[in-house]
Amino acid sequence: MKILVLNTGSSSLKYQLVDPATGQRVRAGQVEGLGSAHSHADALRPILAELGSARVDAVGHRVVHGGEQFVDAVRIDDAVLSAIEACVPLAPLHNPANLAGIRAARTLLPDVPQVAVFDTAFHVRMPRRARTYAIDQGLAAQRGLRRFGFHGTSHRFVSALAAAHIGRPLSDLRVVSLHLGNGASACAIEHGHSVDTSMGLTPIEGLVMGTRAGDIDPGIVLALARELGVDGAEKVLNTQSGLTGLSGISNDLRAIQAAAAGGHDGARLAIAVFAHRVRKYLGAYAAVMGGLDLVLLTGGIGENSAEMRRRILQRLDFLGLSIDDDINGDARVNDEHPIAEISAEHARVRTLVIATNEELQIARDVAAVVGDGKSVRQPRPIPIAVSARHVHLDRTGMDVLFGTGSELTPIKPLSQPGQFACAEQVTIVGPRGRIERVRVLGPLRKSCQVEVSRTDEFVLGVDAPIRQSGHTKGSAPILLDGPRGALRLDDGLICAWRHIHMHPVDAEAYGVADGDEVEVAVTGGPRDLVFGDVIVRVSEQFALEMHIDTDEANAAELSPGAAGALLSEPYTRPERGEATLRSKR
Repeated sequence: MKILVLNTGSSSLKYQLVDPATGQRVRAGQVEGLGSAHSHADALRPILAELGSARVDAVGHRVVHGGEQFVDAVRIDDAVLSAIEACVPLAPLHNPANLAGIRAARTLLPDVPQVAVFDTAFHVRMPRRARTYAIDQGLAAQRGLRRFGFHGTSHRFVSALAAAHIGRPLSDLRVVSLHLGNGASACAIEHGHSVDTSMGLTPIEGLVMGTRAGDIDPGIVLALARELGVDGAEKVLNTQSGLTGLSGISNDLRAIQAAAAGGHDGARLAIAVFAHRVRKYLGAYAAVMGGLDLVLLTGGIGENSAEMRRRILQRLDFLGLSIDDDINGDARVNDEHPIAEISAEHARVRTLVIATNEELQIARDVAAVVGDGKSVRQPRPIPIAVSARHVHLDRTGMDVLFGTGSELTPIKPLSQPGQFACAEQVTIVGPRGRIERVRVLGPLRKSCQVEVSRTDEFVLGVDAPIRQSGHTKGSAPILLDGPRGALRLDDGLICAWRHIHMHPVDAEAYGVADGDEVEVAVTGGPRDLVFGDVIVRVSEQFALEMHIDTDEANAAELSPGAAGALLSEPYTRPERGEATLRSKR
């Protein structure tokens, strides 16, 4: 399969013909000078002529802003075009050009599938605390004012590549990805998901960029708007700020570094402010995730400037992050050799320089949408179980809460082989409230774990991360009160990541694998609902069953005995009374 990837700007059109299976770039190029006299269709015609006999199976379009509607790549139709157009006020410099490229390609290649891949999609499901601005929420809802984030395609690509490189599942890792170029953003990726990012409603927020201001006091924006008008203020913040405004020289870091070496004070200030802002976000995101496993540097500056990497990553030994200056200075990355590790030998946190390849990621997304990905089969319904709040204990926890040498008292077997509900109960105590008579589940485990819902969090006054069972490192602290004593856990409190247990035979039958993320559509009750980010867990010890918590079950108004079935791409509304699942592989 060959995918034509188009990245259209107001004055240029970049293209690549990519084989998503091999990563091979068959053709690539750029057309400059687009404008009223030279349309996107005019630019695309010679590109298609140059491709000649090279078959184009689908076209992938980079679209900067997808709003809240688009969480994945999507096949383009008139409704999708209208939705992209509705996002123009959020990305006035980008979405109009993206739309022009889409319309040109649909006209010149009417029989070829067209797919939109959104920069914002990776971040749309950030936790509410990370995506919400502290303004009147009625006004925010009315105007669609929330943090969206950008560079999602790049952050997805480099984080997946990094996890494969170190031989660990991305779902186990806490990653800070730094896309540093003329546009720059940081992203906190916890267990495969964006949980915070530096850009916001628009690409202006966050890090210092080539010409964008990044974070700035809103009072400055208001003062500029009063003096220069709204358009004038926008021009200052978008095109006359950042490295350009600080240095008074250029948005090109190489020119700024050369001037700084010659003693130029503005250039030195630009370098210092840029590095400071990135380092601040890196530390903040380590705190947000409760720890850090990987730091990734990509984009034009991240990939090519050893000096800026050194400035950003200095004095972070307290996080377990340290780089080898010699290795950093020699690091070179490209499409053929995309990864260079620059960590010091003693560093606990690994640091990688990675050549991003957004075009390849777009091509892969397009292939999945048009059917080159692996289909999900539907052999039989999947039972859905509601998992109420509960506690798992280790031997030490059992001794503290119920007495030395005490044993669990099984009262009812659970659906998963070897697991059971116990007569033992504890009280969960938080800073604000307590929840009594919480059931202990057996058997004893290697470590203690407390699983609660979002509603329980508010009762307790805690902030628990969404985690897979057993992934408690860096999670939230909590106090357990038992009949014989109290046990304080420094970490161990989580909201369980909704998941499907499968035996390997089931996984083979459905055509999914351990760690796959899927979407489950539940119908038949008063509230039809699609659950996203459902992880597949496969083990010889598991029986087929999907687990959701009480909040999720209440949202869908599920009744006991609910069951469903897997859904293949593309999504179609299932028959009522079924849950269906769509692979996001």
